[in-house]
Amino acid sequence: MTARSWPLVMPDPKDWVRDAIEASGDLVYDWDLTADRIEWVGSASGFFGTGDELVPDSGRLLAGHIHPEDLPQRLKALTEHFNQNAPYDCEYRLRRPGGEECWVHDRGAVKLGPGGDPERLIGTLRMINARKQNEARLERLASFDDLTGHFNKLRLRDAIDSCLRDSHEANVTSAFLVIGVDNLSKVNNAFGYQAGDQVLIAIGQHLDHILRSSDTVGRIGADRFGVLLPRCSEIQMGRAAERILQAVREMSIPVDPARVHVTVSIGGIVFPSPEHSTAEDIVTRAETALRQAKRDGRDRFALYKASQQQNLLHRRSQTIVTEVERAIAENRLCFAFQPVVDAVSHQPAFYECLIRLKSASGELVPAAAFVPVVEQLGLVRQMDRHTLELAVAELAAHPKIELAVNLSGLTTADPTWFRALKTLLRDRPEMGRRLIFEITETTALQDVEETARFIHQLKDLGCRVALDDFGAGYTSFRHLQALNFDIVKIDGSFIRSLRDNPEHQLFVRNLLGMADAFGLKTVAECVETGEDAGFLAGEGVHYLQGYYFGRPSLERPWAQAGNVTVLKTGAA
Repeated sequence: MTARSWPLVMPDPKDWVRDAIEASGDLVYDWDLTADRIEWVGSASGFFGTGDELVPDSGRLLAGHIHPEDLPQRLKALTEHFNQNAPYDCEYRLRRPGGEECWVHDRGAVKLGPGGDPERLIGTLRMINARKQNEARLERLASFDDLTGHFNKLRLRDAIDSCLRDSHEANVTSAFLVIGVDNLSKVNNAFGYQAGDQVLIAIGQHLDHILRSSDTVGRIGADRFGVLLPRCSEIQMGRAAERILQAVREMSIPVDPARVHVTVSIGGIVFPSPEHSTAEDIVTRAETALRQAKRDGRDRFALYKASQQQNLLHRRSQTIVTEVERAIAENRLCFAFQPVVDAVSHQPAFYECLIRLKSASGELVPAAAFVPVVEQLGLVRQMDRHTLELAVAELAAHPKIELAVNLSGLTTADPTWFRALKTLLRDRPEMGRRLIFEITETTALQDVEETARFIHQLKDLGCRVALDDFGAGYTSFRHLQALNFDIVKIDGSFIRSLRDNPEHQLFVRNLLGMADAFGLKTVAECVETGEDAGFLAGEGVHYLQGYYFGRPSLERPWAQAGNVTVLKTGAA
């Protein structure tokens, strides 16, 4: 039996192309430049917000719909396309009836006539409102706190640096206050986190009303504001702090279903001074004063004053920072590598990079002897940038290994560090998948929203993120959900002598249950005995780290082992 062939009926090309354009939501145009007539294909009325009869059918009428601020940019793009053959690709706003605006992306190409003159422009318009709104939001988040609308921590530090320079030049004093809301966690526990947010918003608004127009308010933590007071004496700072304390005491803040009263504690510092020459110094010392105010009973102001002992410690700290700066310049900062092994096979899965400093005399200095000082005196960003470069170089040289690198709290809010990471991983996405960044629980909880944005950026590059010291702070289900970690590392204080401590066993089981609920991989730190290793593996911990499996070593363990069992990504 012979198969019968049926004629294939094809739709009119014009019809299906038109249908495809309308389905895409784009708008195609053919602009006759000589006659100044435009033909549209697609839903033009949806772009211009008018009936079909009012859709612009000429270049002159189209220009009348374009926002006046964007017309010069579009004209420049057209001119360069016609005269220099540059691509015609621009974005501008269309004005709609009633004042509404619509962002569009306009791309096209000119068709020349027989004499070589521009005759037609054929192109497309695409609506990009959603993208523009997202870009505007991201741009705002780079400088402003999403909840209160005030400067974020990074932008406030920039303002302090600028004020510090101005104060030096004008030979005047300025001041900085850190304001901490007392017992905000009790409001969260009683009424929910939304109530706590309402308290923060109300206090932020009050600060705007009672401070000078020249003062700058920023949010620097989950429950803390920073206030910069330019050209302010110590006496004026004290008066401003008392005004804030009294104003908050008198506030009655509505939170569904009640009204709450809160207090704040305030720490303050006057600058400039030889002991604090950077924004990091100033913020750190103001927070030291805030802690003193809370220790003294809360709802009060404490002024930072360096004692003779503190001045001596500061001079010693400066010596350490100078040595670290030299070590970075002379490439004397290096890694000691410690294996993190599979809990069942005990084969290395990845290695944690622990920073060490080689002194000029050859002595090896552990991180604990210099990292806290480096963080306090503002050099940690430079050190973290250096360690990032060391880690990426190691990954490039050894394509089968995976490394974990520790990050400081300041680096999580440093856009220059993230740009450096993007540059180092450019065109090498597989390297990002072999890189794990560890953030301590304390750092993560200081500003959950900012940390969540940072983690999202790292994961966009293929990197994984680990929560270090899990259990040392107050991480909740809500925090784990918001922060979206891949790995949690159980704090070593709960692991040491685990077999002999039933309370720690129970606590570890609870932590594992929380991690399992979010599908997180778990690492137990400070494993020092085979008994503890066996117990943890039986409880379902995925990876183990500690002296039982290897001490940190400057030697590259994978070079000695010859091969490495690689942690599979998918397994976070």
